[in-house]
Amino acid sequence: MGLVVVIVATLVIIKVASGGPGSTSGTGAFTPVDPTTFSQITKVPASVFNAVGATSQVVQVSPPITLKDQPALTAQNSSGKTVPEILYVGADYCPYCAAQRWPTIIALSRFGTWSGLGNMTSYAHDVYPSTPTFTFSRASYKSQYLVFKSVEEYTNYLNSAGTNYQLLQSPTKAEVALVEKYDTPKYVTGLSSSDGNPIPFITMDNKFIISGASYSPDTLTSLTRSDIATGLSDPTSPVTDAIIASANYQTAAICSMTNNEPSNVCTSSGVMAAKTAMNIK
Repeated sequence: MGLVVVIVATLVIIKVASGGPGSTSGTGAFTPVDPTTFSQITKVPASVFNAVGATSQVVQVSPPITLKDQPALTAQNSSGKTVPEILYVGADYCPYCAAQRWPTIIALSRFGTWSGLGNMTSYAHDVYPSTPTFTFSRASYKSQYLVFKSVEEYTNYLNSAGTNYQLLQSPTKAEVALVEKYDTPKYVTGLSSSDGNPIPFITMDNKFIISGASYSPDTLTSLTRSDIATGLSDPTSPVTDAIIASANYQTAAICSMTNNEPSNVCTSSGVMAAKTAMNIK
C-alpha cells in the first residue's frame, strides 16, 4: 500500500486556472442521466460493496492518499451546520476524470443524494477516447454529513479556434490554492514537477486526496454507460470490481470524516476492508 499510482492524461494537460464563481459557456447539449442508470449508480446493493471489498481481481486500484496535520476544509450544509467539504476539480474532456466519477458518485450516494447529473463522454480524440461517464457541471449534492463541491473546468470539445478545450467552469482562487498546494510531488508520490497539477483532483477535508484516476480508464474501454451501470449489480465483473473497490476506499475515507456515520455504511465489511488497507480506525 506504500505505492501510489498516479495516472495522468497524456494528450492535453491543462493547468488549473484561477477564476471566479463557476460560470458556464459553450454549445454542448446537456443530457440528464436517465432514471434507470441513475438508480443503478446511486443504489448499488450493499452485498456488492461487501463482496468486492478493497481489491480488484484484474485491475490495480489505488486508495486515496492520507494527509496529516493539514487545516480542515469545511463548509456549511443546507441546514447551516459546519461539516467536512469534498472538492473535486476535473474536466469533461478528461478520460481519467471519466473513470474517477463512477466511484465518486457511488461513494457519495452512501452519504447523501444527487440531482442534476448529466451524461458525458471524454474527448473523442484523446487517449481512451469517448470514455462513458457523467458530468458534475449541473449536479447538486445534499447530505447531512458533508458538502460536495465540483468544478468541471472544460467541456469535451474544442473551442471555435481549435486551440484548446472550451471553457466551462472556473475554480475560485481558494480552490486553485488547494490544487496548487496538494496536487504536487510534495504530497503525491510518483508525481514530478513537470506534470503540473493533474486532474482529476479531489480533496476530502484536506485529510485525503486523489490525484489522477484510482484505476485505469482502459478498464471501461468498449463498454457503454448502460453496460457499466447494469454491471454494478454483479460483483464478479472485473469492471465492477475496479469501480466498487475504489468506491469502498473513498467511503472509508469519508467515514473517518463523519465520525463513522451512517454506521450501517461505515461498519460494513467492504468498508472495513478498505479501512484496514488504508490503516484507518
